[in-house]
Amino acid sequence: MKIYGLTGKTGAGKSTAAALLREKGWYVIDGDVLARQVTQKGSPVLQTLASVFGADILLPDGSLDRKALVRKVNARADGKQQLDAITHPAIDALLRAEVQKAQNAGFTRCVFDAAALLESPSKALCEKIIVVTAPESVRLQRIRSRDGLSEEDARARMRMQKEDDYYLSQADIIIENNTPNALEAALGTLE
Repeated sequence: MKIYGLTGKTGAGKSTAAALLREKGWYVIDGDVLARQVTQKGSPVLQTLASVFGADILLPDGSLDRKALVRKVNARADGKQQLDAITHPAIDALLRAEVQKAQNAGFTRCVFDAAALLESPSKALCEKIIVVTAPESVRLQRIRSRDGLSEEDARARMRMQKEDDYYLSQADIIIENNTPNALEAALGTLE
């Protein structure tokens, strides 16, 4: 089975690209879904996050307050590295289980949609890396609309990610999502 990684900066259009690949018959694994699974209320990962970043990242019911976690991560120079060190191993374990599930179901092509793919151990599973890009102004607008964030919070989220050159230097396939049909055209050429 071919396993591709799909990544890019927030708001670039990764989720839309993943949905288009699903329509083409690919097995899609959503990194955000896996991240939510490993940080469920009462999970060991959530307990570790609370001990490292503070109990105030938890809501009164014990579940994760994602906005509070983002603020705490942004407040530390090494916050993103700490977050990744805690969450990535657990996400990778779930990913491997999903890949096995896809193989058992007879899928021949699989894509792992993950914003932090390039920094994770899961990158090693991927035969090729697809990077989706879009202009910063477009990404900012998409993030604010999608997540209901203020401009300041959206920009803070964007700053958490590495520069464009970092993504592009590790890409096997680059898709510039800057026109209405760019994704469909580029994804139509994938095997």
